[in-house]
Amino acid sequence: MTDAAALDPAALAGLLASPDAAERAAAAERLSQAGEDAAVAAVPLVRGCGDDDERVREAAVAALEDMGPPPADAIGPLGDLVGHHDPLVAYWAVTLLGRAGTESAAAVGLLAGCVGSAADVSVRQRAAWALGRIGPAAKPALGALEQARSDADQRLARLAAEAIDAIGG
Repeated sequence: MTDAAALDPAALAGLLASPDAAERAAAAERLSQAGEDAAVAAVPLVRGCGDDDERVREAAVAALEDMGPPPADAIGPLGDLVGHHDPLVAYWAVTLLGRAGTESAAAVGLLAGCVGSAADVSVRQRAAWALGRIGPAAKPALGALEQARSDADQRLARLAAEAIDAIGG
């Protein structure tokens, strides 16, 4: 890793696509120390949650845990990851959309579909939470949230009810 890449979150984001697992892990680890500055790497970090290398996955999650909302230009690519086959990737894509709040209004349909899908229950729960964070702009999701409010999973049902309240439904 070059000295510039060691310090620049955008350069580190590029290294997350390296064919070398050790380089990807080192980049993710550096990003985990960047706090909110890691936001420029939001999408590559979410993809890193599905990496074959456990070190990369763990460091990517650590970076995402300490990162705030994603930049506006990440909303579309994060929406593309909501239905990812790896539950950890989908979970973090949904989480970042929720952190973006009203900026994620364009993803309401994707999140609503996720709430009622066969996705991992943690992803469904997080999608309900994210819709609540979007607020009134998530009104088109009220039908999916109403159904989820009576789900057998009590946490999902509670999060759906909270989202309905936050949306104003």
